[in-house]
Amino acid sequence: MSLDRKHLMKAMGPGILFASTCIGVSHLVQSTRAGADYGFQLIIFIILANLFKYPFFEFGSRYAGATKKSILEGYQKEGKWVLWVYFILSLASMFTVTAAVTFVTAGMLNNLMGWSFDPTLLSGCLLAFCTLLLAFGKYSLLDGLLKIIGSVLLISTLVAFFGVLGKGQITPIENFVPKELMEREGIIFLIALMGWMPTAVDLSTWNSLWAVERMKQTGYQSKLKEILFDFNFGYIITAFLALCFLTLGAFVMHGSGVELSSNSTVFSDQVVKLY
Repeated sequence: MSLDRKHLMKAMGPGILFASTCIGVSHLVQSTRAGADYGFQLIIFIILANLFKYPFFEFGSRYAGATKKSILEGYQKEGKWVLWVYFILSLASMFTVTAAVTFVTAGMLNNLMGWSFDPTLLSGCLLAFCTLLLAFGKYSLLDGLLKIIGSVLLISTLVAFFGVLGKGQITPIENFVPKELMEREGIIFLIALMGWMPTAVDLSTWNSLWAVERMKQTGYQSKLKEILFDFNFGYIITAFLALCFLTLGAFVMHGSGVELSSNSTVFSDQVVKLY
């Protein structure tokens, strides 16, 4: 049975939020660095990470579509101890993840606006601003903003991607020696890359929460196949963009003799120059 376009549009949203969430550390940082440092050596690992993690993320949307409830409500039915376990796991990672993403965002904002604010201060301001947006605008504002921002980022990344394909890979500098993947540094990076790709597995709960909120927002109880279509649409974009960022790093920076900086502001400048 074909999907009704009108009803499908009411279900669309959470998948785009998921894709936008992924374009952070895993894509903008790790995928780009993978291409810059190792060329296309890691392409198979990026594909495998997206394939292996798909069932975990898909289950969040599937559960919401089947029960019209979030996974957290499902956890609660199993016992409060399950919620506590999830809370502890989230607590263990939330500060480092938020700090990493916020610092990169602050560096990007400094670079794009020509500012020279202290990254820590600017990161605090960004967190406060985002907190206020979510507190007052809730899901509706988040959904609307990320559809706009996500579309701009998608289009600009595709333009850059096809642009570098047309120009081809840069000529490596003289005496360029590529990094070895099977050395200690390469293995550590590979583990981090696959751990972040496309994002942390606990985000499956976010998918279910967003799907439930989308149904509340539209007043339409989306069917399972409509919610899964939305999720799959976002996941395909997520996986493809990971390969786009890998290609940008490999074509523009691999062999150039320039390494991506660990400084958020300098790194942001390098990413902007990729485009």
